[in-house]
Amino acid sequence: MYFSMIKHNKPLIGITTDYENNNKSYSKYPWFALRENYVKSLEKLGANCVILPLSNNIMNLKLLDGLVITGGNFDIDPKYFGQKIKSKKIKLKSKRTIFELKLIKKFIALNKPILGICGGAQLINVFQKGTLIQDIKSYLNHEQKNPRNETSHEIQIIKNSYISMIYKKKIGKVNSAHHQAVNKLGKDLELSAKSKDGIIEAFYHKKHPYCVGVQWHPEFLITKLDINLIKDFVKNATFNIK
Repeated sequence: MYFSMIKHNKPLIGITTDYENNNKSYSKYPWFALRENYVKSLEKLGANCVILPLSNNIMNLKLLDGLVITGGNFDIDPKYFGQKIKSKKIKLKSKRTIFELKLIKKFIALNKPILGICGGAQLINVFQKGTLIQDIKSYLNHEQKNPRNETSHEIQIIKNSYISMIYKKKIGKVNSAHHQAVNKLGKDLELSAKSKDGIIEAFYHKKHPYCVGVQWHPEFLITKLDINLIKDFVKNATFNIK
């Protein structure tokens, strides 16, 4: 593959994309989608990026130094955590979920850094046999009304957790764009931050060198916490450069 011929001094990060086959705003045919700030934030903080569209053929992941599982306009099928669909708001993209579960499995085995953002964090939790809240709005008002490039609520950072190591404060401020969230944490996952209303906002894998999930969107780089998080992910990915 072409990438294998390139010697790089910056970590090469794979970023997953969303998939649309019903939304005709761009094309009447199926298309992939990725917000620019996922790429720009990583580039700004020292990485190069490879966009990973949904495919039956997964590239040689040994070429990548890190993986970002992004959010998107969809939900994870509750069958993956032993439940039936309980909400009319559930929107499935089964092909994307299957593809990203395969990516996580392979990257876990490679011991390379994984960062799950929003739906990506939820998928890591499900992969580790955790469960999800299918619809937060059915019992809790958590979603922000102001623009996504602004913070909306505080998170409480757990002492001695991953987030506390990269951000030396007890409280952080984050944005919020999700109707699902982590319920029961999966095997080997440790709580790192939660909101005042009890929503799990961040976790990390206790046995993997770097596997982190955050419920908010740090790629907007709104706060020092966001910058520190992306920067630390890039730093850990740098260790894999050959």
